[in-house]
Amino acid sequence: MADDEPARVAASDDPAVLLEALAANVTRALGADAASALHTERDRSLGDRLAGRPGTLRTLRFDGVDERMEVRLDRGRLAAEAARVSGGVVISRRTLPLGAWLTAFAGEVAAVATEAAGDAATASRALHTLGIGPADALVVAETDVPTGLLPLRAAIAGRVPDEVAVTVDRIAALLRETLPRVAGSTEGEFAVVRTATDYLPGTLRAYLALPRDWAARHRLADGRTPAEALLQQVTALEVAVTAIRDAAVEQDARAVLVNGRFLEDRFRPAALD
Repeated sequence: MADDEPARVAASDDPAVLLEALAANVTRALGADAASALHTERDRSLGDRLAGRPGTLRTLRFDGVDERMEVRLDRGRLAAEAARVSGGVVISRRTLPLGAWLTAFAGEVAAVATEAAGDAATASRALHTLGIGPADALVVAETDVPTGLLPLRAAIAGRVPDEVAVTVDRIAALLRETLPRVAGSTEGEFAVVRTATDYLPGTLRAYLALPRDWAARHRLADGRTPAEALLQQVTALEVAVTAIRDAAVEQDARAVLVNGRFLEDRFRPAALD
């Protein structure tokens, strides 16, 4: 696996490989923040010890903000559960199919990333690095950006604050208006297409992956809720896209380039650096 590419963990048919990829990608996604949240247990044979090998990963546990996520390798199969913990005591457990567990796990990782950085964009980078997305991930294809933008409002209706949904509508309209104006301009077209296919849906995916009650009510270190942080993110997107549209109308190539670089620096996943 290349250093700049996340392992697509859900695509693996080998449970042991999937478990190792999860552990490695959580560490890559969260860095030092993973140290206290991620716990692993391994079986080390005498041969492993003599050869200095880490052994076989058997259990992975992640202490999320809402639930403790655990998956175990047992007789060649993965058993996954989520537990609610209060004061160090498990108050409820639920066994989940692996697909549902991975989606919930992604949300807990995104929440830890958001908590640590106070920034929804960081959660998007964490999800990208983790290689897992929500089951209903928002996708806008580069092959037909205008059409791909149309379902966004319906996809997020009732799942984000109303003000965010209205702002997303405006951004989508701006992108559709701007795209033909920057056609043929390398920098301008790149900025508009990347915003439509990556920055905007990626920011929304990161928020939608978060545990819903936590996202609505939890206070980050700076006093904002994740919902308020999301509004600030999409507002910044709208300001930058508006500037690109205005520059395209005025045929100001330098302004298009400046605002395109702002979007790339602020919203691109770290793994794309």
